[in-house]
Amino acid sequence: MNENGLIILDGLQKVYRVHERESGATASIKSLFKRKYKEVHAVESVSFTVEAGEVVGFLGPNGAGKTTTLKMLAGLLHPTGGDATVMGFTPWKRENEFLRNISLVMGNRNQLMWDIPAMDSFVVNRAIYQIPELQFKETLDELVELLDLGAIINKPVRGLSLGERMKCELAAALLHRPRVLFLDEPTLGVDVTMQGRIRQFIAEHNRKYGATVLLTSHYMADVTALCSRIIVIHHGKLLFDGGIADLSQKIAPFKLVRLDLERADLEANLEQYGEVTSRDETKITLRVPKENTSAVVSRILTELPVVDLTVEDPPIEEIIEQVFRGADK
Repeated sequence: MNENGLIILDGLQKVYRVHERESGATASIKSLFKRKYKEVHAVESVSFTVEAGEVVGFLGPNGAGKTTTLKMLAGLLHPTGGDATVMGFTPWKRENEFLRNISLVMGNRNQLMWDIPAMDSFVVNRAIYQIPELQFKETLDELVELLDLGAIINKPVRGLSLGERMKCELAAALLHRPRVLFLDEPTLGVDVTMQGRIRQFIAEHNRKYGATVLLTSHYMADVTALCSRIIVIHHGKLLFDGGIADLSQKIAPFKLVRLDLERADLEANLEQYGEVTSRDETKITLRVPKENTSAVVSRILTELPVVDLTVEDPPIEEIIEQVFRGADK
């Protein structure tokens, strides 16, 4: 493990003790005198390092331990075991210098005050983080322009759409120019156009300020647009840490060959070229082993009436799904 990373996790664990009770009146009475508990391992001995300026995708299904990990790294939860440092600080000690240099944005949580305009919350944040007036104005003007907030920052937060609120949440989280940004589903529930704008903004913020970003998302477009590296966890355990291309090579050693043929009444046995994964009239998709792709494409072009042909890597969603299926076996 690189001990010089900006974010370092070393065997980080979080175990919850959960009350367990059978249904029924008798069980309810018994539970008053003798309770049964079970241990739930939300995060189990996770270790990885994130370098300064990296944008890393932190992926896993619901309940995998992603949000719990981010909360520990942001200092909101104490771990059960292991250790972690962020910028050299122990997060759960919540030292002022640490808190001044991080932000946690959760797509399903609201940090803005509901009944007042977002601008008033921005002013409160300025006081909390002791942001110099000139820096505050400069950063706010930049955020208003990049996120197109001019028409909404003086409206009460409760009157904003989800997409508008998420833009204001991002602005509030970045006013103090944090060195580390933890993003938990920042595009959750936002329309496709707004998702794209938020992704562009995060990329620009990373480029301009060198902020280190750890991002969770169920939208693979977020990950592929922003991250060159991904970390995959499942049932609280680390499954993969590396580049998207490396994951594809390791887990999905095949290509997708998409064909558009001249006619639909083709009598050829398409399975001889590869596994047919979809067929719609003249449009066909084949799954072909990577090592056979060149030979198969040459045969198809020679033997079939091809109008168009493309060769693609499988979608990242499909690759991640294979990782999870393998972990459950």
